[in-house]
Amino acid sequence: MTKYCLTVACETKRGIVAAIATFLAEHGCNITDSSQFDDTETGQFFMRVSFTSEEGVAQAALEEEFAAIGDEFGMTFAFHDESVKMKVVIMVSRFGHCLNDLLYRVRIGALPVEIVAVISNHMDYQKVVVNNDIPFHCIKVTKENKPEAEAAIMKVVEDAGAELIVLARYMQILSDEMCTKMSGRIINIHHSFLPSFKGANPYKQAFARGVKLIGATSHYVTADLDEGPIIEQDIVRITHAQSPEDYVSLGRDVESQVLARAIHAHANHRVFLNGNKTVVFQASPGSYSSERMG
Repeated sequence: MTKYCLTVACETKRGIVAAIATFLAEHGCNITDSSQFDDTETGQFFMRVSFTSEEGVAQAALEEEFAAIGDEFGMTFAFHDESVKMKVVIMVSRFGHCLNDLLYRVRIGALPVEIVAVISNHMDYQKVVVNNDIPFHCIKVTKENKPEAEAAIMKVVEDAGAELIVLARYMQILSDEMCTKMSGRIINIHHSFLPSFKGANPYKQAFARGVKLIGATSHYVTADLDEGPIIEQDIVRITHAQSPEDYVSLGRDVESQVLARAIHAHANHRVFLNGNKTVVFQASPGSYSSERMG
């Protein structure tokens, strides 16, 4: 039996859940997991439903026949085959902790994505990427060639059929045009000291101030630098006895974990944009299981 998920966003109205449940039942589908959120401040309704097609109804047929319900409630909706892995392009500069973590998670099946390319403005990680049988593209970026470089980046993304770009510590600012074109489809990771400690060596700045929490934030990229809708965050506690180097090491770990969780949520269609915020539903049972442990 094929397993699908249905995602829905619309203005809140009476009868939405009933209409969805009735439609699925009448089309031979069994709901296995369901999450919903009614935002009373914005008047928006969000829902994600996992289900199995017990009678083998095809995705195209479900989409076509659900359209009438979508029109009735003014829904933005999509059906997703949960066996199909999302295609992702990773971009990285000279800090490789997030890249290496993602390569491992994908290799053991802990992330439901296919890395179709890695792009960097340096050659540092060419060997590790190629050794994972993934195409590597070095695209240098300068002030003078930025439009040409971004055009080359987008060609890689489009040729690979990528649905998501992940900035795994990619240390270049994307243009407003690229952010707009890929709205909701670029995920970034950074330390959570902003806006207090900007610029170079934020961990040393934090150490000098005696910070007791190190955190990381993963968010969608917008034209407002580091201010896009937040998907995932986490922290780790530190003490006065730890050095600036400890701060950096602990920061690397929390960044890697937060970015992986954000990608997992996006790839499982659990994230909904809600103005400048997001609605992030809990993972379905079994969605964190790995194919193997090594």
